[in-house]
Amino acid sequence: MAPATDTPPHCTELDGGFCKENNVSAMEDEDPETSDNSSQAKAGKPPAPRNLSVMRHSMSQAILAGTADVKSKSPSGENSGFLPIFRSGSCSEMGPKTFMEDEFICVDNLREHLGAALDFPSPGAFYGVFDGHGGVDAASFTRKNILDFIVEDSHFPTGVKRAIRNAFVKADHALADAKSLDSSSGTTALTCLILGRTMLIANAGDSRAVLGKRGRAIELSKDHKPNCTSERVRIEKLGGVIYDGYLNGQLSVARALGDWHLKGPKGSLYPLSSEPELEEIVLTEEDEFLIMGCDGLWDVMSSQYAVTIVRRELMLHNDPEKCTRELVREALKRNTCDNLTVLVVCFSPDPPPRIEVPKSQRRRSISAEGLDLLKGVLSNV
Repeated sequence: MAPATDTPPHCTELDGGFCKENNVSAMEDEDPETSDNSSQAKAGKPPAPRNLSVMRHSMSQAILAGTADVKSKSPSGENSGFLPIFRSGSCSEMGPKTFMEDEFICVDNLREHLGAALDFPSPGAFYGVFDGHGGVDAASFTRKNILDFIVEDSHFPTGVKRAIRNAFVKADHALADAKSLDSSSGTTALTCLILGRTMLIANAGDSRAVLGKRGRAIELSKDHKPNCTSERVRIEKLGGVIYDGYLNGQLSVARALGDWHLKGPKGSLYPLSSEPELEEIVLTEEDEFLIMGCDGLWDVMSSQYAVTIVRRELMLHNDPEKCTRELVREALKRNTCDNLTVLVVCFSPDPPPRIEVPKSQRRRSISAEGLDLLKGVLSNV
């Protein structure tokens, strides 16, 4: 199978950075197991003076004619069911830091990327955001290998959930064994695997996946912060401590791959876990796009406000790459202190439709979108 590539077919220079397109896709899981809680850790670093930011953008499109895969011999009309068409854009910027530790991957056509050797539902796509700390080694290694670890697992494609969990653990252990990599390097990992209409989000760390559903923000992952109640309980049961929001006084996340200087022997339980939490949904016509971003975005912006921005931008130009740029610009305006990486994945070739509220349903109260827009305006006053 071909490794994911970081070099896009169409590249343009932008503000000292570069544009790039990645081809990776996502798979659907029917394995009934649920994910266990694990801890992922991210090293907190004070913001450095802002330099010229290095921006990386990616835009890829793939219109997948996969309708034949869901056609049924039954006369029930299943062949008219919704199938997503994947288009993605990405933007990654160093921000105010003096080093860039984020990595990401975008694969809009999984079958084309992996070849015809594997049998899995179509269309398929795969996306990932990896927010590194303690150097870029762990994030770079995970980006290059995580998809291969998933599809090479013995449970794929019949038990995709198990395959994803196994891939996270395998990547974590590989980071411990790799002599050429810094064992103190670590990374969060947020992945999205889509097979047909089934979308699986796997998260270990504080990056976040948010679904845009007819203008509403639906969070599909939980931020694994040490102060989160469930994470705190798990950490303290395993002998860990939390100082001022940091795991063992060192990491600002409760789950991560790598960071083997903070873990025990492989196979044992420790406060810092690499096991992801999984969320599975079946896409419908109301699901318009997915936003995946590192904590540099969510530290300064609510999920609803981000969805509002992306929907507005898509209605203007229908370009997911431009949407990611707008989110990054907005986060920088709000003085984020971290690297910024954002992906926007659209599920249709068309822009979102206008939402019209019938006159009979007039409301005098302010909507969630309106409240977020008002907060954004007032914060700049």
